[in-house]
Amino acid sequence: MTDQPVPTTAAGEAPTARGEQTRQLILETAIRLFRERGYARTTMRAIAEEAGVAVGNAYYYFGSKERLIQEFYSRTQDEHRAAARPVLERESEFAARLAGVLHAAIDVLTPSHEFAASFFKVAAEPSSPLSPFSSETAGPRQASIELFTEVLAGSTSKVDPELRPHLPELLWLAYMGTVLYWVYDRSPGQTRTRTLIDGAVPLIDRLVSLSRLRVLRPVTRQVVELLRMLRQ
Repeated sequence: MTDQPVPTTAAGEAPTARGEQTRQLILETAIRLFRERGYARTTMRAIAEEAGVAVGNAYYYFGSKERLIQEFYSRTQDEHRAAARPVLERESEFAARLAGVLHAAIDVLTPSHEFAASFFKVAAEPSSPLSPFSSETAGPRQASIELFTEVLAGSTSKVDPELRPHLPELLWLAYMGTVLYWVYDRSPGQTRTRTLIDGAVPLIDRLVSLSRLRVLRPVTRQVVELLRMLRQ
């Protein structure tokens, strides 16, 4: 049976400290149940019962399970930025900064690995609001791209001027590929994903450095033009 939103008299009230506490409780409970039971098997009613709140209250703070996941995306991105902060403050080399940020992402995502594969089946649907490319997830996506902007901006790497404004988005796409690999990585502690990062980053660093060579400028322009076409 599908849970339906239940009207609540709380709608329209100004946020309060107690309301924020309830909201965080529902979110924390949802994330725990997603990890324990999987996304598909966790209903809003189950979340409400586990959190000890009325179903109507759960829907008041989060209109759907999708809204909970979008909040999870935002929280994960905040945690990723915080986890990456030490390496960004310590390193100035592009490769070290990029590797540190990618490893920090895996550190943050690790507790959700068991539920990630089942959840990805939903997020992979082109029309899903949970897709990392959907309009509903634009906020966390842009925050992640901004983190890769910081990776580049704080580095000593010299980048082709035409490529530079587009590189953070390309790095984000590489990050999405890394996450997809991680989702299906069954090696102990997802060590293969770590190996992928350590092997891919020097290649990316080399390509970024070579982008300034005159002989490669036509290739750089093709990459930039392709990215522009995909944005349309």
